Amino acid sequence: MNSTIGSLAHATVLITGAAMGMGKMYAHLAVKDHAAHVILWDINAGLLEEAAAELRGRGSEIHSYVVDVSQLEDIEAAAEKVRTDVGTPDILINNAGIVRGKYFWEHDQRSDIAATMAINALALMHVTREFLPAMIDGGRTSRIVNVASAAGLLANPRMSVYSSSKWAAIGWSDSLRLELAQAGHHHIKVTTFCPSYIKTGMFEGARGPLLTPLMEPAAVTERVWRAMKEGTPMLMMPWTVKLSTALRGVLPVAAWDVVAGRVFGVYKSMEHFTGRK
Repeated sequence: MNSTIGSLAHATVLITGAAMGMGKMYAHLAVKDHAAHVILWDINAGLLEEAAAELRGRGSEIHSYVVDVSQLEDIEAAAEKVRTDVGTPDILINNAGIVRGKYFWEHDQRSDIAATMAINALALMHVTREFLPAMIDGGRTSRIVNVASAAGLLANPRMSVYSSSKWAAIGWSDSLRLELAQAGHHHIKVTTFCPSYIKTGMFEGARGPLLTPLMEPAAVTERVWRAMKEGTPMLMMPWTVKLSTALRGVLPVAAWDVVAGRVFGVYKSMEHFTGRK
């Protein structure tokens, strides 16, 4: 049960934020890996149907559901439909997320702060809580991928709310990994994914720190997919994320601020952020 997953034949994969970007790429990888069922969740009905149409006829059965993961009631209702229509997912990819790049005092209470925390942190917990008990009872080799961010490991100006949502995601996700192992549920592995900036349009205008260019989404999703199948506990991309985290842990705050701000340019990376139009 601890070995790498081979083919996903007979497996059911659920992906949130699946209508575009990396979410849709994960769906394509699931189909390529011969998943029996691929379940797509997204709030954008039009793009969701387009994504589903792209994927149909390639061997996997495609199921699409319009879901606002910022709303617990929506998650509960959609999860019940999934259980009725398809069954319990074997692989859950909590991919949906949003970003707000501005000073904290410029954030709107609802559309920025509440929405970011609801989608980036609480939704991962709520979606997983809906399916995890049955995943535990089923005893089948299962995986949970939680998309966090390098921003959840390092503080950064103009990312206070986004960073806090990802800090929460990392703390919860890795604690869940430990809880499953401690309780003896070794058939379920949790992977926490912490990337730097990726060229999806979500971080349009952001500049990668020193030695950290914006990453290509296709290469990133393939690496995450491999980590998921291997049951890798935590994936940080690129290598500079690990380096920065290590330096932040050993340097005094003042010294790290100089290294991050003046040497690596981390603290200036969001100065020209515009985000997806």
